[in-house]
Amino acid sequence: MEEQKTVHSNGMIYEVNEAPKKVSEWIILSIQHILAMFVACITVPLLVFSGYVTSDGGNLASALIAPTLVSAGIGTIFYLIITKFKSPVFLASSFAYIAPMAGAIAIGSHDGLANLWMLPIGMTMVGAVYCAVALLIKLFGVNWLNKILPPIVIGPVIMVIGLSLAVSAIGNLTRASGTGQAYNLVSIFCGLIALFTTACCAFYGKKTVALIPFVLGMCAGYVSATIFTLIGFYGCHNEYFHIINFQPLVDNFSPVTFKSFLNLPKFLFLLNDSTVKLEGSHILTCALLFIPVSLVTICEHIGDHKNLSNILQRDLLEDPGLSRTLIGDGIATAASGLLCGAANTTYGENVAVVGVTKIASTKVILLACLMSIFIAFFSPLMALVTTIPSCVTGGVSLVLYGFIASSGVKILMKEKVDFNNIKNIFVASTILVSGIGGLVIGFTAGNFTIKITSVAVSMLLGIIMNQILKDKKEVNA
Repeated sequence: MEEQKTVHSNGMIYEVNEAPKKVSEWIILSIQHILAMFVACITVPLLVFSGYVTSDGGNLASALIAPTLVSAGIGTIFYLIITKFKSPVFLASSFAYIAPMAGAIAIGSHDGLANLWMLPIGMTMVGAVYCAVALLIKLFGVNWLNKILPPIVIGPVIMVIGLSLAVSAIGNLTRASGTGQAYNLVSIFCGLIALFTTACCAFYGKKTVALIPFVLGMCAGYVSATIFTLIGFYGCHNEYFHIINFQPLVDNFSPVTFKSFLNLPKFLFLLNDSTVKLEGSHILTCALLFIPVSLVTICEHIGDHKNLSNILQRDLLEDPGLSRTLIGDGIATAASGLLCGAANTTYGENVAVVGVTKIASTKVILLACLMSIFIAFFSPLMALVTTIPSCVTGGVSLVLYGFIASSGVKILMKEKVDFNNIKNIFVASTILVSGIGGLVIGFTAGNFTIKITSVAVSMLLGIIMNQILKDKKEVNA
């Protein structure tokens, strides 16, 4: 007979301080968290570093997939320690920083070599902002932050972050990885298979299927791309059907050595090329790229912890406390910047896993972290991941980026922002048009050239507009 489990008063089968008694069950529950975060986690390096090469001519995006998984595992372990294993959160690479990351590595880049110096600097700044905000919250509470970044500002800014990535998603969707063609109908078809499979699994799926729609969508797109490549390219020798480049898999086993199965990830601090120079002006530009977005992701951090608090029926903002969760997230991001260049952030997918499975055990999260680190050293899986064609990633990105934009709408709806109020229309309009339209403010002072990204500009304009237009007081008749 199956063991009868005691359900806690908050509905949890395993509370944060508990662990499954059976090792097999422990492993399966941890794998669910890996599956929930895996595709989104590896998508960040695939998108940000696409088109760049390492100093030895290798594919930079492929090289940084394994370090990103290691960073997610290490960052989450640090977070768990800081929060006294009281918050079942998994941290992994953040989509919110894709635009500033892409802009940062392009500064001073040449011959396909990215300016990787910018990422550790930028993520250290983000970590510092998180820690500073945590200190201020510890001293003065959270009301001051809510006044600067109310829902009417945060909602549209998150929408801008998602929609500003739309061009990138379409570019990946239409490109064939095997030939490098900028427009390929077969690639679009494979990407759309990934898109619709993801949507159907999320909408109609039950239990595990509903938890891993992105994994299943990527698999469906990859299988279709494989069929077209094997039959159309290798069978009929038609270059138009060369959707997947299987060379990374071939190289991994040619010849078969110990490294074909276990290999050390190429961490970002080992990949910086000396020919790409870091200048003083780059540091200020870096601050303008990353710090404004960090304020947005802090609000996302608070939102995810509020959501998880509702699931656990216990206020995580009080115990272990928002100051602890922010410090854990911030320092994890700073460390991640050095290892892989990406920012760590709370993953809503993993919060959903806790809510659906009713498994809040931080020990399950800990095992998932260790698995994430091990997978990064497993060469065959890493080689397979690098063969995922850009069109499949692009198809799934249509949903992923849309999710980011839609989460901004959800904030406006959840907070019941009144758009009959003309002030709210002005604030939202200013943010949306300046952000999506790509308003960048740049200026030069001597040898320093500074550019403020459209996301940062839109947020700053929204904050200013919100402060200028004061709410009208109702006059009693």
